[in-house]
Amino acid sequence: MNQDEEFFQEEQKRYLGDFRLWGRLFKFIIPQWRWVLAAVGLAFVITGVSLVWPKLIQLAMDKYILDTSLPAAERVNGVSRIASLFFVVIVIGFVANFFQVIALEWTGQRIMDSLRQRLFGHVVGLNLSFFGSHRVGRLVTRHTNDIQNMYEMFTSVIITLFNEGVRLIGILAVLLWMDWNLTVLLALTFPLMMIITLTFGSLSRQAFRRIRAHLAGINAFLQEAVSGISIIQIFLREKDAQARFSRLNKQYFDAAMYQIRVFGVFVPLIEVMSSVSLALIVWYGGGQVLKNHMTLGVLTAFISYMRLFFQPIREFSQKYTIVQSAMASAERIFQLLEEKDYVPQVADPVEIHGIRGHIEFRDVVFSYDAERRVLRNISFDVEPGRTLAIIGATGSGKTTIINLLERFYDPQHGSIFLDGVDLRRLEPRWLREQVGLVMQDIFVVPGTIRENILLDRTLPEPDIDRILQLSQLKNFVKSLPDELGTVIGEGGMDLSAGQKQLLAFARVLARDPKILVLDEATSNVDSETEMLIEQAISAVMANRTSIIIAHRLSTIRRADQIILIEHGRIVERGAHEDLMEKEGIYHHLQMLQNGIISAREQTY
Repeated sequence: MNQDEEFFQEEQKRYLGDFRLWGRLFKFIIPQWRWVLAAVGLAFVITGVSLVWPKLIQLAMDKYILDTSLPAAERVNGVSRIASLFFVVIVIGFVANFFQVIALEWTGQRIMDSLRQRLFGHVVGLNLSFFGSHRVGRLVTRHTNDIQNMYEMFTSVIITLFNEGVRLIGILAVLLWMDWNLTVLLALTFPLMMIITLTFGSLSRQAFRRIRAHLAGINAFLQEAVSGISIIQIFLREKDAQARFSRLNKQYFDAAMYQIRVFGVFVPLIEVMSSVSLALIVWYGGGQVLKNHMTLGVLTAFISYMRLFFQPIREFSQKYTIVQSAMASAERIFQLLEEKDYVPQVADPVEIHGIRGHIEFRDVVFSYDAERRVLRNISFDVEPGRTLAIIGATGSGKTTIINLLERFYDPQHGSIFLDGVDLRRLEPRWLREQVGLVMQDIFVVPGTIRENILLDRTLPEPDIDRILQLSQLKNFVKSLPDELGTVIGEGGMDLSAGQKQLLAFARVLARDPKILVLDEATSNVDSETEMLIEQAISAVMANRTSIIIAHRLSTIRRADQIILIEHGRIVERGAHEDLMEKEGIYHHLQMLQNGIISAREQTY
């Protein structure tokens, strides 16, 4: 099974019932009840207006047009008065329709805004493990295409279906009042129409589930392809990428064509049922007219009402595809909202006042999946204000330690303590405010340098100037025409790798955390920039508990304690001088990096 098929099956694995979906949607509709109530009231006005027209036609025919006993002038005046009433009814209907559209459009916008905010707020609060197992394109589809589908349903479909639903009830009531025998005869066709509609609904929902799943697959692939376009071009994978996209596009095309075929059968069946009903009216009603049991005006009105009766069904059939598409989107949205991949939180989190920054890992065992352990019985202790350096090969578990310290994950066994308190007893948001993290890959927010440094904070200018000085960014910022107002990131000025890392140090200084983590913070920069970074590190580390992760051993000699991790275990620990005297793996790495031995002479 290829990756695309696995993704499609994952998208199709669960679905929710209509009643449950509408129940979930009602929670978002209820806050807008005033506008909904106004739209409901206007729907009755619109329905009443539409039901008056056939009755006016009946009156015009029976009372004036066909009544030859009246003088010609009186007949013309009577028809003119009814035509005037027609005009008044049209104006009332127009005004009611206008305000109903405004009310429901506003309601739809508010509901979708609330749903979009709720969805995004839920997603950003999920655990990192969730994002590791879900493709980004799929999540983007939930926030864009799926929300837009539901918006179209609320704004263009609900208006129609609600009005037509009220109209159907009104027409049935009028038909029963006019001639219940003929109405009962027509009612014989209703069960068949219900069977056709329900069958179409089931097939259409399945079709739209497939369409939504394949569209999410296309979005996910496009996101991955655009993000990795340099890799595709470097390794000449353009044809392979094109072939895979063509396959995904063909699957989406086939799913869309299946939905079109289903719809193509349903609409003609409704037209057939309409024609059969009209034929029954002409057959039975015509006979009643010939027997003088019914006037021609009543028969004409009955036919008009019957046409109006099938108009909502036609509208329903045309809008039903949008409804089914929106309901399929609603399924996917609420499935995402049901994800509970959160870091567990205690009901009464502990608050540490006057945090010192004492970190302890005690017999920590962790794995991202059940197949391979990343960390095995990791234990170490970092006193407040001290510096710990962690070194090891790629994949040894260094970054995982940081993820656990930030509490993006919890260990399967063992505990992690901050000032003697288990991290699981702390509020995650508060914990992350105490840890300043400098990564090698720095995310630049599209905006000014000031906004990128302060993020959600506000600091006086003297403090900002001090941060620029300590982070070694002052000279760079002063060289820019707009200084702190210079726009960087997407659509603005690009920063070098070293400048981004200095920016990250400035962010840390703005937050002023008690704990500092440097993860590969001096990699991929030139010697001059590294010197600036070393000066920034000295300023940032002052009076803070610090953890340094780096491949360059020269950057960690300042550490009070160094641990070397291999295959998830601590194999060496101690200060730089102590580890050099032991002449173990750490000593070997120093010799290798200093060029005293060659790579061929590695013995571990």
